[in-house]
Amino acid sequence: MENNRFLDNFTKFAIKIGGQIHLCSLRDAFAITMPLFILAGLSVMFNYVILEQFMQGEALATAQQFGSLIINGTLNISALLIAPMIAYSLALNRNFKNPISAVLVSISALIIMMPLIISQAPIDSEVSVRLSGLLSFKSLGTTGMFAGIIVGLLSTEIYIFFGRIKKLQINLGDNIPKAVGDSFSAMIPIMITLSLFGILSFILLVFMNTDLIALISSLIQEPLRKINTSLPGVLTIYSFGNFLFTLGIHQSVINATILDPLLLVNMNENMLAFSAGQPIPHILNSVFVPTFGMLGGTGSTICLLIATFLFGKSKTTQEVAKLAATPGIFNINEPVIFGYPIVFNIPLMIPFVLLPAIGIVFAYIMTTIGFMNHVVVMIPWTTPPLLSAYLATGGDLRGVLVQLIILVFGVFFYLPFMKISDRVSATISNTE
Repeated sequence: MENNRFLDNFTKFAIKIGGQIHLCSLRDAFAITMPLFILAGLSVMFNYVILEQFMQGEALATAQQFGSLIINGTLNISALLIAPMIAYSLALNRNFKNPISAVLVSISALIIMMPLIISQAPIDSEVSVRLSGLLSFKSLGTTGMFAGIIVGLLSTEIYIFFGRIKKLQINLGDNIPKAVGDSFSAMIPIMITLSLFGILSFILLVFMNTDLIALISSLIQEPLRKINTSLPGVLTIYSFGNFLFTLGIHQSVINATILDPLLLVNMNENMLAFSAGQPIPHILNSVFVPTFGMLGGTGSTICLLIATFLFGKSKTTQEVAKLAATPGIFNINEPVIFGYPIVFNIPLMIPFVLLPAIGIVFAYIMTTIGFMNHVVVMIPWTTPPLLSAYLATGGDLRGVLVQLIILVFGVFFYLPFMKISDRVSATISNTE
């Protein structure tokens, strides 16, 4: 009874955290923008993996301009993309009557918080000059992503607060077009919200000689990312999320809200460094973790399917494995988690939580010692194992070998727990 009460309370707590409106809005916003980041990853691979196999010199540089244009419209404006998507998602989750206006406010607020003067080195020069009247990809891209998150959340909350005050709404009557009426109704709340951001930006500039992008990067983003995206941080958060899945609570409750946004920043910086021919700054990122820690989906359950096909004796689990095999190849494994099942299956909960951590550590070590390339290409999460390692590492077959080793190890790691699970199921069936 005590154990059941603990699990019930723990489940309620986890669901409450996962259902927190700001975390849900973050998750929804990143889901919306993900296709653009995948396109950016494919553009990086096209520019610096595929084209370099067939072209060189001036012809290569000319051809690479196509991928560079795509990168500019996706990766290099990631902050400008994420802020309005967060605003829209949050406004919807708040049931605000005019969510599209929150998008407008968030974009304007983000630009207000940008630096007035930037330092930039001209082409063919190493000396930076101070320039005004410009927005830089540095501020609008991965460096400003965390600022985009904060501005998207904060501007929307402030705007919704003032937008729901009736006395601040200008009502022109029912005889005008709805778009015009909504615009006038939102006018004063928008003006107040953006004025507050203007005051904050002015204070940072005049009294602190800085801007929100630089302030967040130095005080919040980098310290938080160093903790959460360190190897211990990733293993702790990711394993905890996987444990929740064994209780029937989707791992995205934790991973998609606490870990993935920071890992995505790492991934974007890796792609930019790779495209610029610079040293790759991060081992752990939003593609590395699933590529080596989610073979066949959360818990690397494709290893369990293979173990079932090769060594399983239970007809029930064999049938489940047959049904789950095709989606499992594309990292969709809910049929395994809820059909095998893994949920509340004590023997299988152990490898489900531990195997991904082992895979991540092994791949981390192999990258650290230089055995395989860093993960530098954003790929869709549905990319099958082995192919995913090849593409994510920029065409490095050694990455495929590392993933294959994890796969084989995982089969034999799952095997004894699978046998115990089968025995438990058989015993329960006989008892019944």
